[in-house]
Amino acid sequence: MQEEKLNSEHKKACANCGAELKFKPGSHQLKCEYCGYEEFIEQNKSSFEELELQHYLKVVGENAYTNTIDLLNCKHCGANQHVEENYKSLSCVYCGEPLIREDIEKEGWILPGALVPFQLDAKKARGIFKNWVSSIWFAPSNLKRAALDPEGLHGLYVPYWTFDANLYAAYQGQRGDYYYENRRVRTKNGYRNQRVQKTRWSQASGSVKGFVDDILINASQKKRRDIPSKIAFWDTNKLVTFNSKYLSGFVTEKYTISLKEGHHQSFQEAKHIAHNWIRRDIGGDTQRISHSDIKLSDETFKHILLPVYISSYRYNGKEYHFYINGQTGALSGTRPYSFWKIFFLVLFIIVIIAVIAIFAE
Repeated sequence: MQEEKLNSEHKKACANCGAELKFKPGSHQLKCEYCGYEEFIEQNKSSFEELELQHYLKVVGENAYTNTIDLLNCKHCGANQHVEENYKSLSCVYCGEPLIREDIEKEGWILPGALVPFQLDAKKARGIFKNWVSSIWFAPSNLKRAALDPEGLHGLYVPYWTFDANLYAAYQGQRGDYYYENRRVRTKNGYRNQRVQKTRWSQASGSVKGFVDDILINASQKKRRDIPSKIAFWDTNKLVTFNSKYLSGFVTEKYTISLKEGHHQSFQEAKHIAHNWIRRDIGGDTQRISHSDIKLSDETFKHILLPVYISSYRYNGKEYHFYINGQTGALSGTRPYSFWKIFFLVLFIIVIIAVIAIFAE
């Protein structure tokens, strides 16, 4: 397959002053930060394509790509990052380590089919982060200063695989219905009646079927940089057909989980969905599933990009991450504690208690 240059490599120049245009969150426009000129992003009238999964895995190949992308690899945490705008210096969005432009490499990737554009601009995201930092107790002063640093927060498009399929599952199991019996039990005060719950089990079998839509699999998942589940909810009804202009002004991460591995993970999610359907089909108060034969057909997938703001922070040699959903504004983060702030508060309380004790004598 012939390699093509990713369209996002071609910078978008302002028609008025020649400066680089960047995507304006919450819109479908590019904006010049210098003269205010705005340019609409032409919307593709056709909907984004669902790709046939088995064709890609067997014929095209799991590592096949339809385009090339310029990537900077962080040697500290391993994240692969594509930076849309020109820059003189840049830090890794995950760990803050410097990235060197001379280390740029070209790699192939399956071109994204769709993305959810950023709805929050950097100013709003910093405001959310600042308010959160101000609300937490015993935060180091350096953390509060970091919340004000405009260079400390990065907008990142995170890669995800989504999978759709028709699901059919035949099952065997048992239905449990609760019933209650009274029995007399001995206590220290004598005997009393006690109501005991028991379960009456009966055999159950049958089948369930339905359509499984948009199973989301994080395609860059690693232990040290998982997107917190608290913020990992995007309205995929707001997906738009991929256009590289939406990437302007943001960092884009390339997937590190292959399509094949993503598909394997999606089957585990589909299995969980099937078991929920089976339990509902069995009915009763509780259920046992002894066997299930799950089959997926007409499987399709998409490579999509979802928006997140990330800030990384080091304190006493430990790394902390803060995440803001670029669509909803939901925030999640781990926070450091200032030993000295806690120490002086405890010391202050002890002094107050000692003073009260002295005057009480």
